[in-house]
Amino acid sequence: MKISVKEIAEFVRAQTIGDGEVTVSGIASLQSASRQDLVFVEHEKHLAAAYASAAAAVLAGDFAANKNSPKPLLIAKHPKLAFARAGRLLYPRVHASVGIDESATVDPSAKLAATVAIAARSVIGAGVQIGSGTRIAAGCVIGEGVVIAQDCEIYPNVTIYPGTMLGNRVIVHAGAVLGSDGFGYVRDKATGHYEKFPQIGRLEIDDDVEIGANATIDRGALEVTRVARGAKIDNLVHIGHNCQIGEDVVVAAQTGLSGSVTLEKNVLLGGQVGIGEGARIEEGVMLGGQGGVLPGKVLRGKGEAFWGTPARPLREYLKQLAAVARFARRG
Repeated sequence: MKISVKEIAEFVRAQTIGDGEVTVSGIASLQSASRQDLVFVEHEKHLAAAYASAAAAVLAGDFAANKNSPKPLLIAKHPKLAFARAGRLLYPRVHASVGIDESATVDPSAKLAATVAIAARSVIGAGVQIGSGTRIAAGCVIGEGVVIAQDCEIYPNVTIYPGTMLGNRVIVHAGAVLGSDGFGYVRDKATGHYEKFPQIGRLEIDDDVEIGANATIDRGALEVTRVARGAKIDNLVHIGHNCQIGEDVVVAAQTGLSGSVTLEKNVLLGGQVGIGEGARIEEGVMLGGQGGVLPGKVLRGKGEAFWGTPARPLREYLKQLAAVARFARRG
């Protein structure tokens, strides 16, 4: 697909400088760009490299507006965001063939929209509802009473336990498990044995959530585990029962959340973070990789960065590291 620079600029709300009729058919890095590609730069120091690349056009920030350019320019306030949107335009999602593969198993009571695609060996349980435009890839198991709304993408070998609800445009990558039992047990002091606590709640996932490969999200014990609109959950993340994940939260790989954790909206968690039971991370907090939060603790401060275990403000954490280093040198 070839699209003109002018059309891309209109789509991403950028200003065009130079020949807007030049066409591009792809996006690329500065190093790998071909004569048909669009590239982007976020910093002025990379502008010369973009001009020297083979790219057909360059998407840049305001710093490039008054520079002489040998290539057509698209000027955007946030170049990387505009580039991402250009990618969506140049690489539209390829829709799977509508219909049910003959090797799939679909319970007669399931309600599937006419434009649903069900791939080979998938199993659709009793009472399942799947909305229009949703695609279920090979080997998925969709449990009894699951509701999946419109335009969702469920990749191969995903398991969705009974009673789970997914909103519109949810993406679930391969191997994820949604709505499994939480890790809840009660110990009998007389015998030392453990009794399983009931795990009869639900999992609700709102619109525009993306869940990475092999991630696991438990259902509530007696109530609801909820992932709010726009949250992005990376590969190999575990979210325990009764957790409440706010809007536009981002959780990086190998993070683990114990039960009843609350992440308010716009929280950012780095990789390998661990959060104890009942902890709360308030709106806009950033917690760096391998950070740890003790059970029941609260991190607050919109835009504040925390690091370490137990997590503390980044400035305090760095001061403590420096103090330890000075002490070690004296030793």
